[in-house]
Amino acid sequence: MKSPPLLSPCLSWKRMVGVFFLPFILPAFAPRFKQEGSLMLGTAHPPQPRFNWSHLTPLELKNRSVGLGTASTGRGKPHFTLEGHRFLICGGSIHYFRVPREYWRDRLLKLKACGFNTVTTYVPWNLHEPERGKFDFSGNLDLEAFVLMAAEIGLWVILRPGPYICSEMDLGGLPSWLLQDPRLLLRTTNKGFTEAVEKYFDHLIPRVIPLQYRQGGPVIAVQVENEYGSFNKDKTYMPYLHKALLRRGIVELLLTSDGEKNVLSGHTKGVLAAINLQKVQRNTFNQLHKVQRDKPLLVMEYWVGWFDRWGDKHHVKDAKEVEHAVSEFIKYEISFNVYMFHGGTNFGFMNGATNFGKHTGIVTSYDYDAVLTEAGDYTEKYFKLQKLLESVSAAPLPQVPKLTPKAVYPPMRPSLYLPLWDALSYLNEPVRSHQPVNMENLPINNGSGQSYGFVLYEKSICSGGRLCAHAHDMAQVFLDETMIGILNENNQDLHIPELRDCRYLRILVENQGRVNFSWQIQNEQKGITGSVSINNSSLEGFTIYSLEMKMSFFERLRSATWKPVPDSHQGPAFYRGTLKAGPSPKDTFLSLLNWNYGFVFINGRNLGRYWNIGPQQTLYLPGAWLRPEDNEVILFEKMLSGSDIKSTDKPML
Repeated sequence: MKSPPLLSPCLSWKRMVGVFFLPFILPAFAPRFKQEGSLMLGTAHPPQPRFNWSHLTPLELKNRSVGLGTASTGRGKPHFTLEGHRFLICGGSIHYFRVPREYWRDRLLKLKACGFNTVTTYVPWNLHEPERGKFDFSGNLDLEAFVLMAAEIGLWVILRPGPYICSEMDLGGLPSWLLQDPRLLLRTTNKGFTEAVEKYFDHLIPRVIPLQYRQGGPVIAVQVENEYGSFNKDKTYMPYLHKALLRRGIVELLLTSDGEKNVLSGHTKGVLAAINLQKVQRNTFNQLHKVQRDKPLLVMEYWVGWFDRWGDKHHVKDAKEVEHAVSEFIKYEISFNVYMFHGGTNFGFMNGATNFGKHTGIVTSYDYDAVLTEAGDYTEKYFKLQKLLESVSAAPLPQVPKLTPKAVYPPMRPSLYLPLWDALSYLNEPVRSHQPVNMENLPINNGSGQSYGFVLYEKSICSGGRLCAHAHDMAQVFLDETMIGILNENNQDLHIPELRDCRYLRILVENQGRVNFSWQIQNEQKGITGSVSINNSSLEGFTIYSLEMKMSFFERLRSATWKPVPDSHQGPAFYRGTLKAGPSPKDTFLSLLNWNYGFVFINGRNLGRYWNIGPQQTLYLPGAWLRPEDNEVILFEKMLSGSDIKSTDKPML
């Protein structure tokens, strides 16, 4: 997450006649560079080398022994080899868990047709082990199916299994149940953390072993952790993970990935160091050069765009800048991975957050201004990169797949609604506790607590005064069913008016996404942390409802007594309507411009958060998740009811 610096290749020392250096002038910048402190790339190569990897694909390469390696020939600069053949990694990131399984093949075919030879993906621990000891590799989380599909299409795979992945995901992909014990230190060799990692790896790595190159699979490299150089809390942690992978049978190339300024602190002996960058500029590879002079360069993440946050602007990056950077990588034979080739969507409660003085959630769309759009459509970047990669390929590129069709469906208006208070009886049995309990420590889900969604704290009070509570991330405070204020990290108290009779104090707290980057991940417990007091007197005896919004809850909710929607309703409520998709459902984007803040559920699936502060104004709805004809749409609106729910064939991000 840093801003990089650029490459400055130079001619070899042996070909110089004095003690000086002959700098190149790259098109991206005007001044000549001094050799001191900059990277020596070896002998210059023709501006546009041509590559023929038609025989180096998972389908063609049957006799395997050495896998992805590195080599250096005399005066030439180091380079990658695959089965002994010179090889340049042209990778693109696609996260299987952010793309409907039905569209995996389409996205991978588009990657191949653009001229790439490798797909990279993170592996999210929090999704694969949602409860301690309970693993899920099914459906949209079928990692093995995704990897084998990539091989079938002719793509190599670089896996990034963490355990921490960042990726703008809740807690950087770490399970929230790790936060139950305050003594457990994340991303260190702390006993509690390593015990959890060992059990996860014991389940994950045996799935990866047969997918490795030397086992006939497409996995040519595995990344150790992610961007640890910027965290750097424990010098023994990365060597521990390195050994943990080797001990379980990972035999392919191992690598690390860090921002340019953190390569030294993130590097591990015996592991290839790679770099993440936003743009190529002077001194980009200085630290990398100090770590390993005799290894080829790998840009593990070249950021072709950026993520968006609620209340912020939508980020875009010029296609010409991306084209130029990739052209430079190819010219100097620098292996690279485009992040993201296809970003996809933070469906459900998947999104992370940042906290640079203020907690701010990542939006639902992970479009990232990537090479393919959130819905998998082509962009100017796609065609520029395709043209560039085709110009250096000795073999013709595959035919470009057809566009995924879109549709605009008739507007719908929810006809029924159910206030949150009427839905409480359809939740699982509430927790009764002397003191408030934070989300992660609720005694539910087989002792793993609650990961996402909302928690409602309820307590009868008979007097008003100054209410104090530490609520994370955002809490609506009610007296019975009337909202009286908001609590958040910057506003931890409010005034409760004097009461004539005893009333229910209700505090509805939302997890808006756990921070996914920096040391702050250690303190990302959600819900109410600590006591709740009125006039400095602690309240006791809470009823605590968990609102995880799982599909089973919506199945039970269908039997509730729903009411006709009034002209206007203030406060949290569920709104139900029907989307008529016709006989052949297609992709669309839902527009909720006159609604305020909430989540959309289609046939029980959580599409994600909408919020009128923007920048995102539409939610991607995959046609693959729609049924022919009628589809149930439920909105959980936190604030104030809207009217129509419209669809469009173009996103508004």
